[in-house]
Amino acid sequence: MDRAALRLILLGVFLISATSDPVKKKENVDIYSFYINSTVTSRYATTVITSRVANTLNESQEIQFEVKIPKNAFISKFRMTIEGKTFDGVVKEKEEAQQQYSQAVSRGQSAGLIKSVGRTLEDFKTSVTVAAFSKVTFELTYEELLKRRLGKYELLINAQPMQLVADFKMDVHIQEKTGISFLEVKGDLSTGDLANAIKTTRADKDAWVTFYPTRDQQTKCKSCGENGLNGDLLITYDVERKNPKGEVMVSNGYFVHYFAPSDVPRIPKNVVFIIDQSGSMHGRKIEQTRLALLRILSDLDEDDHFGLITFDSEVSFWKRELLRATERNLGNAKSFVKEIRDRGATDINAAVLAGVEMINRHPREGTASILILLTDGDPTSGETNKQKIMSNVKEAIGTKFPLYCLGFGYDVNFDFLTKMSLENSGVARRIYEDSDADLQLQGFYDEVAVPLLTDIQLKYPGGTNLTKTSFGLYFNGSEIVVSGQITDNSVESFTTEVIAVSKGSNVTYRDTIMTKDPSDVPPENEDFMQRLWAYLTVKQLLERQVLITGDEKEAQKKEALKLSLKYQFVTPLTSMVVTKPQEGEVEVADKPKEGEAPRRPPVLHSRTVTGHFSKLTYSRGGGPRISPVRQQQRGNIADGSERLLSFHDQGLQTDGPMARVITRVMVSPTRPAPTAHRFLLPVDGQSKPLCFDVHVPYKLKLLQDSASEFSMNGESMTGQNGFRRIAFHYKRDHHLAMNTRVIKYHDGQNQVEFLWSQEPTQHITDDVSLILRSKEIDVTMGNIRIVILLHNEKSAVFLWPAIQQQPKDGSSTGILGKTDASYEEIQGSRTPTLKINDQEVTASWEDVTDYRRSSKPVIKCWLVSFYTVMQRDISDFTVTKL
Repeated sequence: MDRAALRLILLGVFLISATSDPVKKKENVDIYSFYINSTVTSRYATTVITSRVANTLNESQEIQFEVKIPKNAFISKFRMTIEGKTFDGVVKEKEEAQQQYSQAVSRGQSAGLIKSVGRTLEDFKTSVTVAAFSKVTFELTYEELLKRRLGKYELLINAQPMQLVADFKMDVHIQEKTGISFLEVKGDLSTGDLANAIKTTRADKDAWVTFYPTRDQQTKCKSCGENGLNGDLLITYDVERKNPKGEVMVSNGYFVHYFAPSDVPRIPKNVVFIIDQSGSMHGRKIEQTRLALLRILSDLDEDDHFGLITFDSEVSFWKRELLRATERNLGNAKSFVKEIRDRGATDINAAVLAGVEMINRHPREGTASILILLTDGDPTSGETNKQKIMSNVKEAIGTKFPLYCLGFGYDVNFDFLTKMSLENSGVARRIYEDSDADLQLQGFYDEVAVPLLTDIQLKYPGGTNLTKTSFGLYFNGSEIVVSGQITDNSVESFTTEVIAVSKGSNVTYRDTIMTKDPSDVPPENEDFMQRLWAYLTVKQLLERQVLITGDEKEAQKKEALKLSLKYQFVTPLTSMVVTKPQEGEVEVADKPKEGEAPRRPPVLHSRTVTGHFSKLTYSRGGGPRISPVRQQQRGNIADGSERLLSFHDQGLQTDGPMARVITRVMVSPTRPAPTAHRFLLPVDGQSKPLCFDVHVPYKLKLLQDSASEFSMNGESMTGQNGFRRIAFHYKRDHHLAMNTRVIKYHDGQNQVEFLWSQEPTQHITDDVSLILRSKEIDVTMGNIRIVILLHNEKSAVFLWPAIQQQPKDGSSTGILGKTDASYEEIQGSRTPTLKINDQEVTASWEDVTDYRRSSKPVIKCWLVSFYTVMQRDISDFTVTKL
């Protein structure tokens, strides 16, 4: 049978609907472990989802991994581990990915990964063929900067393994320098008996939320059933704001400034609502719009002024001027709203220009003006050229006030609304056609209901590569975030200055902080600020792409691409290549773009295929749908292919609240395996040591002893030997973190800092000893002693641990924790064979550099697989943070 045919999955479209039938538990597939670990450091959240799955069938079969992540997040890592072998993702430029795709298509080969979009979440889905009675571990990492809305941050985590999981854990750790003012946990997964599985712990600057439901509890929530968990956990919190000048944090040459003053009076506003009443707003849309407007009018303050404009092919006014929000005027306005009826076409140009004229005709000192447009379609009457409409509106507003565009439903041209909003200092928001559309409208208004400052300018002497520093309005309950780099890392202080207008008067907030404050950032999270800066910079560069042209547009696109590649973010400009066990497969799926119409699928030529394939059917709206068919091929999987993950701008279908995305996979040449670290494992009674390889990059659990309350973790380096960072934790308060430049020790109260380049020194307490010598530090914590060596090899500087003393009772775990290794050499075999753990395995006599010694001697060892020695997958020895 043709091997390529066995791998063929037809190009297709996958539909996701919130109202679809529950997914049935897949037979003979056991998700025996599902971990979600989320760490929030100063609003920047890094979430790792790890799913361990077993194929309990006596033949190979396809196993899927599907999770939902927030729309605002960037995926930064994806990994699969099978039989001790790891297949990592590498982010690449999208154009290079498309070339690989085109080459594969020309050979007639394709398969599929699916990526789709919903209201607040995106769906990530992939699969891999797993041999009989074997296991696979999937690991996905995504990052996001939490945005403050209505006085709180929201961390949304979805859990939908769709079967009961014996070992399900969700751990969330929030760390905020200024302290946490409140914390609340809600969502589908906090209802019913599941509420008893949630534990919340608070400290001054930290909060922990754990969610460890039993198998029985996993069936007992509002959205759960016999297939287990299916829903969200929503963690909301806010921080203490004792300094009106804002919160500034500095770490490793980067800074972030959070500015959210609340000690200023609200600014009276002039707000004009421009409401589409064309025929397409018929029925539920117009009813929900009326209901939302009635509530919004009730929330206006008496010193606010407002106007109401409705439009179809003609523009209608409640009154031709702004009126004060008195009880009488509001009553009359509500009567007008109740009579709004759908009719006619859509003249957006005339309606928005009428709103601009209404505000310009009645300027009021010390106020803030806002235009809010609600529409559900394209311009079909009057001026219909979108470029001309945007030009007219931009010229009329002239940067004096913002325009906010609310797009109702899926027929609206969301790109048009987005660009028109951004050109006029506003934002566009989609209003989803659902039972809560009126609440969505009111929720948006609540975010802009209380302006506090206008014309905000933020200045940072000594700062460079700054994110956005100019803002038209600051609203109560929101937050302005600026990040950048510090030009001189040797300075001991850093100054911030904010200049703004409050009720017509200029106000200035100036602050100076010390850059050497050791309490700013936990040692294990010291690189978060650099990633936060990169995340925010990429987001803003991509947003500006719709506003600029020519050389400036190309230069900013290149900068966004460079940062996406450097920090391994999967963005609309990048794709992720993932080595996969099947031969020569590459996947392409691009990050969904809000509001873009789906592309038409290409014509598919019919072809008879046997083996593993997907059935192509057609869904409502003309798009094909993939239905999986189980693979019948037996035997083990081949090794060394590639699949490509990126994120397609496919958008939403136009006939309902569903998402659909074209997915494609194809064959490409095999790529080299990633660099591996080779670890030595001495064996008592044997002169020849064992050794094993661990592929990089990884954050590894190097040594852990629960009885001693000790752990040591290390972050390996890409493309070279050794570790870039190593961290120790002992009992509750002792933390030691080091990289190739600096060593930091914190005992719960005080912090000590060493440089590798300084003179020998020591720091000794009752239970902890740190002795710094030339290019090594000798660490003793309780009954465990470890020497960390600093190596310099071929211009690469790295760390390497050498364990000198550890418990011999077998309680230690980790890559370096195995103390009971043994083997026998099998004589008479044609190839070198060892008996390890009662199994005969093939070994090879290899060289290994012993980095446990400063001289770095090269010795011989028996090289075997990691799984052979440890009897566990490498994923069981990884950690999400040091």
